[in-house]
Amino acid sequence: MKQAKSIDEYIADFPEDVQAQLQTIRQTIHNAAPDATEDIKYGIPTFVLNGNLVHFGGYKKHIGFYPAPMGIEAFEAETAQYQAGRGTLQFPLDKPMPLELIEKVVKYRVEKNLTKGRK
Repeated sequence: MKQAKSIDEYIADFPEDVQAQLQTIRQTIHNAAPDATEDIKYGIPTFVLNGNLVHFGGYKKHIGFYPAPMGIEAFEAETAQYQAGRGTLQFPLDKPMPLELIEKVVKYRVEKNLTKGRK
C-alpha cells in the first residue's frame, strides 16, 4: 500500500466493501467529534482535536481502531469481545461494525482531550 496523503486517498486503496466500512467509521467519528480535523499519521487516518484523538485503519481481515489505552480501558466490558492490544481494537470485516461503541469511545476521548487542554 502506498503512503496516502489524505483519508480519501487512503480509503480509495481498499476494495469497495471495505471502503464502505471505512467511510462509515469515518462518518461516525465525524459525528461524535465534529470539531476534530483529519490527518494521516503513522500511515493511517487520524482525527486530531487538541492532540491525536483516534486513528483507524484497514487490514486484510479487520479494521483497526486506535483510541489510546484510556479509550479501551474506560469501556472494558464493551470492548472485551474484540481482539485488542495496547490502545488497539480489531473489528472483523465479516461482522457488523460496532458504531455505537465507536461513537461512545470517540466522545470519551474528546472529553479527555479537551480537559487536557484546559489544564
